Amino acid sequence: MEGHLKQKLLRNKERRTSSEQEEEELSLVKRVWNESQVMWIVAAPAIFTRFSTFGISVISQAFVGHIGSKELAAYALVFTVLVRFANGVLLGMASALSTLCGQAYGAKEYGMMGVYLQRSWIVLFLTAVCLLPVFIFTSPILMLLGQDESIAQVAGNIALWSIPVMFASIVSFTCQTFLQSQSKNVIIAFLAAFSIVIHVFLSWLLTMKFQFGIPGAMISAGLAYWIPNIGQLIFVTCGWCSDTWEGFSFLAFKDLWPVVKMSLSAGAMLCLELWYNTILVLLTGNMKNAEVEIDALSICLNINGWEMMISLGFMAAASVRVANELGRGSAKAAKFSIIVSVLTSLAIGFLLFLFFLFFRERLAYIFTSNKDVAFAVGDLSPLLSVSILLNSVQPVLSGVAIGAGWQSIVAYVNMGCYYAIGIPVGIVLGNVLDLQVKGIWIGMLFGTLIQTIVLIVITYKTNWDEQVTIAQKRISRWSKVDNADQENEAQRKYVS
Repeated sequence: MEGHLKQKLLRNKERRTSSEQEEEELSLVKRVWNESQVMWIVAAPAIFTRFSTFGISVISQAFVGHIGSKELAAYALVFTVLVRFANGVLLGMASALSTLCGQAYGAKEYGMMGVYLQRSWIVLFLTAVCLLPVFIFTSPILMLLGQDESIAQVAGNIALWSIPVMFASIVSFTCQTFLQSQSKNVIIAFLAAFSIVIHVFLSWLLTMKFQFGIPGAMISAGLAYWIPNIGQLIFVTCGWCSDTWEGFSFLAFKDLWPVVKMSLSAGAMLCLELWYNTILVLLTGNMKNAEVEIDALSICLNINGWEMMISLGFMAAASVRVANELGRGSAKAAKFSIIVSVLTSLAIGFLLFLFFLFFRERLAYIFTSNKDVAFAVGDLSPLLSVSILLNSVQPVLSGVAIGAGWQSIVAYVNMGCYYAIGIPVGIVLGNVLDLQVKGIWIGMLFGTLIQTIVLIVITYKTNWDEQVTIAQKRISRWSKVDNADQENEAQRKYVS
């Protein structure tokens, strides 16, 4: 085995040297063009799908904003705090499925992918059940955290309507991962586009035409989240994934604990980032004139969220490109892909930075007709623009870390920069120096800036030739584990 591995590494080194020589012979423009093409193949579908899914929440907020400012503030609290909190947990737990399905598909052990999918459903369902009390007791929890009582009461009603949305995330996160591991991305994008069109029509029909208020908006949102899930489940279980789905199996109920441990480990980095804006909104709820402040901040965060969908698409692209090149054994190509991804995302972020500085409060009227809220949005626009600029770089560097396998390192960086620096500085600026929501946001941006600088330094100082060696050892180690697992599962299947 060891001799075979050495021969394999030697062949990879020879191919890598030849490939790098061919790449170096190309002009810089040609190399950038080739890398950009490969990058956009990954980034474009990811951006489109994220835009469509995120658009459901934003469209709902736009219609809720025309119901009333109190309803808008309550909706912002529920979706920016509770739903984001739950999604952070569930998405983190679901992230282990990406590793499991990717390994099974690469090993051509297609039958186990369906079992991994079912295991993930079980783990995420049990997790969602544990999260139910947070949605059921939303009103007292928010009042305990110092939120306005009238807003908290409305938020409690919205939270109950949001429970189907939380359970929809289970199917969404797992099925998307299952299909993406097989490069079956078209169906995901198609269903997402279809869902958002239906959502716009139903939101108008139920909230504006029939004036059902919050129930109408939430029914429309629930259907919009479940429609693509139903389509994905049909696609997975009814013949279009015949190689990877062999039906329901009792094997799904076995060996759940390793899946739970892997899920908790892989999701730590993502949860810390998703919960950051949640704390920002909670701190804002304790400010003076909380209703206007939360409305304005929620609008800014949703605009920022739209831009984040672009950055997260580049994060996915950077992760895939770095992982591919490290697996291929090319340190130079990995570094070059990082440069292209970061500069492309930064260029788009800079254009959006100028755009939002120019339009300021005029964009707020898309979400609300309240002039006070619109003025507050205009006042926060410079901070929004800076946030967009920073977010065009930071997620891409996080994608580099994911591709290189540094999740645990980035989790520690996030903990230090966000929670040890950003939040305390924001509290001091917002409360002690009385800068209100501006001070809190400045503190959060300071934490993001420090995090971005740390990730840039880590990426720059990294010995990428050494990372190639680490990646090859990791692939070899996982291959051995995979083979042992396949033999065990095959024996269990034969005995049963």
